[in-house]
Amino acid sequence: MKDNRLVFDKIVDIFDKWRGRYSGELFNYLTETCKLDKSKKCLEIGPGTGQATDFALQTGCDYTAIELGEHLAAFMQKKYGKYSNFNIINADFETYTFEKNTYDFVYSATAIQWIKEDIAYSKCVDMLKDGGYLAMFLTRGDYKTPAPELFSEIQKIYDKYFKTENPYRCKFDYENGTSYGLKYLGRKEFYGQREFTADEYIEYIHTHSDHNGIEEEYRELFFEGIRNAILKHGNKVVFYDTYVLYLYQK
Repeated sequence: MKDNRLVFDKIVDIFDKWRGRYSGELFNYLTETCKLDKSKKCLEIGPGTGQATDFALQTGCDYTAIELGEHLAAFMQKKYGKYSNFNIINADFETYTFEKNTYDFVYSATAIQWIKEDIAYSKCVDMLKDGGYLAMFLTRGDYKTPAPELFSEIQKIYDKYFKTENPYRCKFDYENGTSYGLKYLGRKEFYGQREFTADEYIEYIHTHSDHNGIEEEYRELFFEGIRNAILKHGNKVVFYDTYVLYLYQK
């Protein structure tokens, strides 16, 4: 079976270009709530190409990332290697051995959902110091509200042509950390907005693991259908984004 976690490692440049960067308010909230500064050690799980990396480095904390993809890790090293507080491990989080009670702050922007839930939570609990924080956040994008007719037309194209070899299988429960001994500090939302032209949107959805594996006989019909629908509706797709944060403490 294909490891969908490695799909992104094959599209590094386009992934970096189009994946969203989350919210400054979210990062400020984490910095203040988790008291991130030069005295703290943090670990980012699955940084991709740095969509949620800058804020942690800028706090001055001793930052380490673990990234499964060889090309993504090399991209991160080139991008952030100039920072004296930057370190990256090119390895599989599920099998890598971390020292226990080491980190003040462990976080993941979407990537943790690709890890087996029991392994993810258990390892985070082990590696966190007492009082340390686990932060997990992701983006919920809504393009139906700003353009319901476009949304309806695009959904018809999905129904007809979206046949993929890489189905989305993530079933991570972001609210199950208490089962592993963590204290749940709650769920918090932050907001943003993105806008794409038809061509930009086609590039963007190529960064989705399931879209990246659309069966050959349907690929052109699917992507051209999406593109034409957007052109028909003013050559614009607007997303109302909600950045959802789940925060725990050990």
